[in-house]
Amino acid sequence: MTKSYHRFRFYPGVFFLLFLAACNPFVKNVDSPKLETITLPPGFIIKIYATEIENARSMAMGDQGTLFVGTKEEDRVYALVDADGDHVAEQKFVIASGLTSPNGVAFRDGNLYVAERSRILRYDNIESRLNNPPEAVVVYDQYPTDSHHGWKYIAFGPDGMLYVPVGAPCNICLEEDSIFSSITRMHPDGSGLEIFAQGIRNTVGFDWHPDTDELWFTENGTDWMGNNKPMDELNKAQKKGMHFGFPFCHNGTIQDNKFDSRPCDEFIDPEILLGPHVAALGMKFYTGSMFPKKYKHQVFIAEHGSWNRTSPIGYRITMVEMTDGKATNYTTFAEGWLEGSQAWGRPVDVLQMNDGSLLVSDDHANAIYRISYQ
Repeated sequence: MTKSYHRFRFYPGVFFLLFLAACNPFVKNVDSPKLETITLPPGFIIKIYATEIENARSMAMGDQGTLFVGTKEEDRVYALVDADGDHVAEQKFVIASGLTSPNGVAFRDGNLYVAERSRILRYDNIESRLNNPPEAVVVYDQYPTDSHHGWKYIAFGPDGMLYVPVGAPCNICLEEDSIFSSITRMHPDGSGLEIFAQGIRNTVGFDWHPDTDELWFTENGTDWMGNNKPMDELNKAQKKGMHFGFPFCHNGTIQDNKFDSRPCDEFIDPEILLGPHVAALGMKFYTGSMFPKKYKHQVFIAEHGSWNRTSPIGYRITMVEMTDGKATNYTTFAEGWLEGSQAWGRPVDVLQMNDGSLLVSDDHANAIYRISYQ
């Protein structure tokens, strides 16, 4: 794929942005996770599932209970095994190394799929070969190579297709190539690539409603428009071809006049607005039976935390309450990674285990946590 020419691109405060991206002033070094600071609803417990998982990002579960973990700043993909069933992974394998931001991982038919910036790889029969991983099969290698929002979250949908987002290669810009700011999908063998949804600045987490099979996804709002706007969003794409507004419209109401005049009513509104700049990443519908009944089919979201807001926000697990298939309320479920104005951890992804407990990855504390209910 040939990279498109940029019609419009804006880089306000670019040197300051790059400095902050490399050194988040709200994040402090941490020797080990401080779980005593985490608060949860009554009856919930958070414990360590694994530590020393450098830059732990997206997660996927194998058929035999192997937890696969991608990375963004590192070059490797991990496999974690809890062989004795004590809810702590005592075995760690490096499945692959030397990759470019292998953030996304997905599992299907015994095979592990890994998303780099520009390509999708597959590792066949992986759970039987953790000690001796196979060579990667290149499934698709024509995604853009841009580093800005180039890391990817991937997952298989109810239709059996692999969904792969392509973020905007900028803070805010309008690209001629429609592959940018989209969610694409393909068959497991890499054929039939198509754009499923457009107008999405960057999503690093999505899931399908367990009753309707509709795709829901988090979206990170544009930076440098102020401390309190735009908000991050939770969106729903129930069919192919929907446009969610970026870069023309933010949050369904904020018209961006830097681009061709297209009113906000031409685009799909968010299902619910999240916090401003909270960096909402991984999300999952809860379908287990361990948590109380009121949590069934609610949405859990990992908020990585703001990086340039005057007062930091996020660094927590939130929940969007669903009523009759509609998002009706947005609340905090777990918090404490942010202490005052500094954070010792940054949640990235959530994943439900077979027993109904919830895993949380943390790319700053280099850990995976397990949240259970007693």
